[in-house]
Amino acid sequence: MTATTIHASAVVDEGAQLGEGCRVWHFVHICAKARVGRGCSFGQNVFVGNDVTIGDNVKVQNNVSIYDAVTLEDDVFCGPSMVFTNVYNPRSAVARKDEYRHTQVKRGATLGANCTIVCGITVGEYAFVGAGAVVNRDVPAFALMLGVPARHAGWMSRFGERLPLPLEGEAEATCPHTGDRYRLRGRQLEMLLG
Repeated sequence: MTATTIHASAVVDEGAQLGEGCRVWHFVHICAKARVGRGCSFGQNVFVGNDVTIGDNVKVQNNVSIYDAVTLEDDVFCGPSMVFTNVYNPRSAVARKDEYRHTQVKRGATLGANCTIVCGITVGEYAFVGAGAVVNRDVPAFALMLGVPARHAGWMSRFGERLPLPLEGEAEATCPHTGDRYRLRGRQLEMLLG
């Protein structure tokens, strides 16, 4: 793995933990208690709060703020200008730092450009949130979420291709790019191993 590179205009506070091979671009600010894995990339104008945990190989595009109480597992993609929140009912005149709601984005999920993730939810493994969607409830693994508010619109493979499956029921599908097989049971999709 290569050495971590930090642009001269970026601020990485003393105490922040960055794994090897990270790339920190222009005007990024990573706070002192943030924990970041290996091989991550932070585009221009990204903010990472103190109570944030980021896994390996996470890609955060330009203009994304990852506020306290957010966890991103390995291989998460955060599209340009997407938004996290951490207070459900903010008011300027009411202090609510003790009311942050934890948000977890599971391994391999994609959060499209300009989408909003309302705090207190879990985005499942390899889920795919479309550009501009507003997600205000938990997202199943492999689910494709579109719209405002986001609605379950289909299923995505681990490779990021839409699978020809109904939203619920009993069915199977194969990713045309990888040959990976998937089984739908009810409203849950799983990748079959072996």
